[in-house]
Amino acid sequence: MSSSLPRSAPRTAAVSAVVATALAAGLIAAGSATAADPADAIRIHDIQGTTRISPLAGKQVTAVPGIVTGVRTYGSRGFWLQDSRADDNPATSEGVFVYTGSAPTVAVGDAVTVSGTVTEYVPGGTSSGNQSLTQITKPTVTVTSSGNPLPAPTTITARSVPAAYAPEGDPAAGGSINGRTLQPGTYALDYYESLEGTNVRIGSSRVVGATSPHHELWVTVKPHENDNRRGGTVYGSYTSQNTGRLQVQSLTPIAQQPFPKANVGDWLTGTTEGPLDFNQFGGYALTARTLGTVADRGLERETTEQQHRSELAVATYNVENLDPSDPQEKFDALAKAVVENLASPDIVALEEIQDNNGAKNDGTVAADQTLKKFTDAIAAAGGPAYEWRSIDPVNNKDGGEPGGNIRQVFLFNPERVSFTDRAGGDAATATGVVREKGRAALTHSPGRIDPANTAWDNSRKPLAGEFTFRGRTVFVIANHFGSKGGDESLVSHRQPPNRSSEVKRLQQAKAVNTFVKDILDVQRTADVVVLGDINDFEFSETTKALTDGGALHAAITSLPRSERYSYVFQGNSQVLDQILTSPSIRHFEYDSVHINAEFAEQNSDHDPQVLRFRP
Repeated sequence: MSSSLPRSAPRTAAVSAVVATALAAGLIAAGSATAADPADAIRIHDIQGTTRISPLAGKQVTAVPGIVTGVRTYGSRGFWLQDSRADDNPATSEGVFVYTGSAPTVAVGDAVTVSGTVTEYVPGGTSSGNQSLTQITKPTVTVTSSGNPLPAPTTITARSVPAAYAPEGDPAAGGSINGRTLQPGTYALDYYESLEGTNVRIGSSRVVGATSPHHELWVTVKPHENDNRRGGTVYGSYTSQNTGRLQVQSLTPIAQQPFPKANVGDWLTGTTEGPLDFNQFGGYALTARTLGTVADRGLERETTEQQHRSELAVATYNVENLDPSDPQEKFDALAKAVVENLASPDIVALEEIQDNNGAKNDGTVAADQTLKKFTDAIAAAGGPAYEWRSIDPVNNKDGGEPGGNIRQVFLFNPERVSFTDRAGGDAATATGVVREKGRAALTHSPGRIDPANTAWDNSRKPLAGEFTFRGRTVFVIANHFGSKGGDESLVSHRQPPNRSSEVKRLQQAKAVNTFVKDILDVQRTADVVVLGDINDFEFSETTKALTDGGALHAAITSLPRSERYSYVFQGNSQVLDQILTSPSIRHFEYDSVHINAEFAEQNSDHDPQVLRFRP
């Protein structure tokens, strides 16, 4: 593989809808921007302007001078141009990307003039909500000299990045910040935008997002910002965006220089320097000409405690689209984690178990081969002979990878816990709650909760099961709520960003909460455990809806704030996986077992969660 950024999307020279909006609002004047007198020539800071949208967007510019500070020969091909004659306005960037579409013929250090069209390109498309990247397209490039010194880099430090993240969006512009004058001394997003296309540098910085398969990592220039003991940066509220995070990529193709592998808590030491880009996969990214060296700080995978004889251990684990076509090594690694890192829980709720032929879209929905291969691997790793219970979905009705038919599954150790089978549950039949000998019982076990509810359209339906441990009934509800797909990113031009996916999860949470209340209405002292990939934060409206009326308690909130996370996304350690408990479960131990999310080598992108309690 020769590309350092295989996800880069092709660019278009067309003026984006962002520019059309700006034209309509009178932010951009029609006409042409050329200059016959070199003294009056358009400079890069004139192109960038003092807002996110160039005042010259849609115009032709002629003989824009600058020094080439970086060349990208893969993905979105082009080069960065920077003016060595800066103005005195900190809001105007002195760098710009020149999109060539093919391998550029210039070299770093060339002094050039560029003529072309100023455009605003929105990575991911206008529907993504992303900010736009100001660039020059359809360029005519003239090299006037070579081997010139580069403009001195701007050093990004903890002190230079403001603590406040972004200004409030303009209500009259749909919450957009595009029209607001940049205040780089006040807001972090404005600061980074004022450096768009500019040659920047960071010193030794802690890694807060492990190297991804796409050859990128995340660092923080603010090592004390919401940090945790393992080296990450915790996302603890919608206003704790963590301003010091910065994506790092390399301009050197992978075939020439492999990208370093780093885990959370490692350090990228020395100097990392190059142009500041903006992309759809994280926003502002330092595209390094010079890349620092990774210093391994020895992060280790965690192991939870073994449950006591009188304790029930319940776990949730998203095993990331597991199917029989996956290599045996993946099954073995996941199995080893269940046995060694999770200490063989009595009940394991699995998410993303695929059908017997994975993503092959041929109508197959059974997953018995997937589960046999997994439970055999657990037994081979020294674990218990787990049995399983699940309900096959209707083909392609539960979301996820087309043809994969992901579903939740209960594994349980029959030597420690028994499953109460109550027949009749299927993909379309709702389980209910009845009174049996004065106690709550499910009408179908396993059974699905309210599968006809539109909240579950194209989404995984909750799986409810009735277990018995040491003579006491425990109700377990396994979930995989709707994903965050469609949400705008933290670097959206709308501030705060639009989180449209929350609507479905809120409906799903209300449905589960209602079902739990049905159990508690019949038996106030019932032990109920709700768990799974909730796909939302512990402070979210989704979690508030799950816990409404005191029906459930989000057990992860028993941990210190710095330890509340199960997933790392764009350098933010955050909660997606949760276990919630009914009021009768007063005393418990909770563990978010960090074995995947912080590591470059992953068996899943989620960390499993374990709850131990005495029913």
